[in-house]
Amino acid sequence: MKERTLEGFGARLAELRQRRGLSQTELGTAVGVTKRVIVYYESDGAQPPGAMLVDLARVLGVTTDELLGVKPLRDTPSPKVARLLKRLERLADLPPAEQRAVLKVVDGFLDSYSAATPRRAAPPPLRPKRKAS
Repeated sequence: MKERTLEGFGARLAELRQRRGLSQTELGTAVGVTKRVIVYYESDGAQPPGAMLVDLARVLGVTTDELLGVKPLRDTPSPKVARLLKRLERLADLPPAEQRAVLKVVDGFLDSYSAATPRRAAPPPLRPKRKAS
């Protein structure tokens, strides 16, 4: 029997991984494979065995139907937001006093940033310098 692959699976896997702010190594570790295996599955024409689909979907926070492209993806955070959320989740591992200290610094920065004068318009583009004659 000829092996069938779902078109676009690799690109969808890569997109979901990036949306979650995970590197290929981190995703591989989470599902028990190497980075090289994830690279292989993200390439065209390759996809993981059925049992691994469940692990991938769980780590990526999607259903197997979404991972396989049977159903459209729900809205998920952008890669930039996902990276920030991932960093914030690490704060939960800190003792409560350190959590409060970090959040106090973040809140202070955000308060001072929002209290600052409104953003100025972008400066005009630089003109090329004329050569002196």
